Amino acid sequence: MSQPLWTPSPQRIAASRLTDFSGFLATRHPGVATDYQSLHAWSIANSDAFWSAVWDYFQVVGERGARSRESIAELPQGERFFPDAWLNFAENLLAKGSPDQIALIEHREDGRRRELTFAQLRAQSQQLAGFLKAQGVEPGDRVAGFVSNGIEAVVGMLATAQLGGVWSSCSPDFGLQGVIDRFGQIEPKVLIAINGYHYNGKPVDTRERVQAIVERLPGLKALITVDNQLADNPLPWPALPTATPWQAALSRAPETAYCAMPFNAPLYILYSSGTTGVPKCIVHGVGGTLLQHLKELGLHSDLKAGDRIFYYTTCGWMMWNWLTSSLALGGTVVLFDGSPFAPRQPVLWDIAATEGVRLFGASAKYYAACEKAGLTPGRDHDLAALDTLFSTGSPLAHESFDYLYREVKADLNLASISGGTDIVSCFALGNPCLPVYRGELQCIGLGMDVVFTDEQGQPLASGKGELVCRNAFPSMPVGFWNDPQHEKFRDAYFSRFPGHWAHGDYGELCPHPASNDHPAQTGVMIHGRSDATLNPGGVRIGTAEIYRQVEKIEEVLEALAIGQQWQDDVRVVLFVRLRDELTLDTALQDRIRQTIRANTTPRHVPARIVQVADIPRTISGKIVELAVRNVVHGEPVKNKDALANPEALELFRGLAELKE
Repeated sequence: MSQPLWTPSPQRIAASRLTDFSGFLATRHPGVATDYQSLHAWSIANSDAFWSAVWDYFQVVGERGARSRESIAELPQGERFFPDAWLNFAENLLAKGSPDQIALIEHREDGRRRELTFAQLRAQSQQLAGFLKAQGVEPGDRVAGFVSNGIEAVVGMLATAQLGGVWSSCSPDFGLQGVIDRFGQIEPKVLIAINGYHYNGKPVDTRERVQAIVERLPGLKALITVDNQLADNPLPWPALPTATPWQAALSRAPETAYCAMPFNAPLYILYSSGTTGVPKCIVHGVGGTLLQHLKELGLHSDLKAGDRIFYYTTCGWMMWNWLTSSLALGGTVVLFDGSPFAPRQPVLWDIAATEGVRLFGASAKYYAACEKAGLTPGRDHDLAALDTLFSTGSPLAHESFDYLYREVKADLNLASISGGTDIVSCFALGNPCLPVYRGELQCIGLGMDVVFTDEQGQPLASGKGELVCRNAFPSMPVGFWNDPQHEKFRDAYFSRFPGHWAHGDYGELCPHPASNDHPAQTGVMIHGRSDATLNPGGVRIGTAEIYRQVEKIEEVLEALAIGQQWQDDVRVVLFVRLRDELTLDTALQDRIRQTIRANTTPRHVPARIVQVADIPRTISGKIVELAVRNVVHGEPVKNKDALANPEALELFRGLAELKE
């Protein structure tokens, strides 16, 4: 029986919001068990009561209405939550923080630091709302942000939500076509744009792209220009039609009223990666986003008023939306814009120590890179405040669990979380009251009836399968933009198993029976995307199972695996990016194969291992296995503009090693 890497103390469990919420539930529903397994089962069997309790426990500002849900046959999921409820998202994000408490702390790669109190954040967002209203922004209108991860992005989102508008953002590292593929579909009325940013020690000028974006958005009524104050390289804005500088936009009379919106009114438009075509515009609702984030940040992450929370993200990744919802719990949000390794490799850990961050998050790839770089954050920084570490973006390798507990902190809730842009939240995530087991996500989220199924959709008691959620939940998208009959939405998630959400992840449940020392627990292991699984000899293999072993090899910085069609079967091909000036020789290939074989099965062992100089990834940093597979097979990659480094695809074309 495996032993946990970390177990929460009785004091931590007793002080957690999850324990407090369980007590709150018991006053309403006597007999509700307080252990997590039972609480999770109750939250599924009593979904209406559970989500109503989340609303009341977190004291959502608004009118909940009489009904907790209604049936709508035309919707793929068949129902919608709180059809009578009215609320405003921005009002709820600004309601809990005391006026003098710091709401936002912004750090930037070039050393700039700024902060806003809740009173200042409220004032600035109301001032910008006054300007937006003067431009004709009404409920349902879109405001787009081509912005870095800083104060202006949060103020822009809050001002938009205050008026009942719909916020959508792209990070400024998106190319022109990538931005137009997104904003061109939603036709924003106002665009907020920056003139430049720093990345990896270099200033990047975005002014030409902004001009081109404006020219390609014919419905645009106003442009708000942000001077990102690149002191070492000033970038003055040229004269642009309908342009208003940020400070001038904030000088208008403030709008103090918060427009109450229906629970299921649009709030955010997020985008699929776009690597298989034009990105899908995923519309998320006001109330569903708020309730789900309150549950995840409050109950599963144990965020409390005054806590400082950091996540390394950009405004083009859903983790930005998730992070900013921390304001609704009175949390202080710490932002960073720039390379995670500049101006020096431990910069994010520097920020965690300097700002007293309690909850710290980054991608699994970031933690693996920290280990490869030999960083020892726990020895080199004062991380006394840190007690929760998040990881997402891809499965966190078993060895990264070891590294983080060894080199960051032993007393730490390491919360590997998994969900997606599609639901702007998580299916499986952390839990302050449960142990952490090596390689596992701690639990399925409350209110989420998640199972792993076989090809026919039958739940598996054990073994690997498709991640399926069998019940509706509030943060299901309102739908896709310009998809009035929900045809594209239905096809994306409900066509495979009608009525059940098929997410596209491949993984398994990891049950741990109760013992004298630990409660019963069902963890989760994600093995990768189901559409990227490998099928040599008809056996399904998750790519994460291979990466987990390859990352043990010191010489390998990162890897990508695909299945290549070969002689009426599929063979596993592994591409590796090595440390600078290293070459893949026979000895290293043998060591990679031996490591994979010793820790998995012979079918996991790649038939070919090929060294490449770079690996293509999306703007948010995820490697693109499907795009590489298409290139290897001579098939087109439909939307290279979705990639951060599209030129890397050419490294995989016509490789001699794959022709024999």
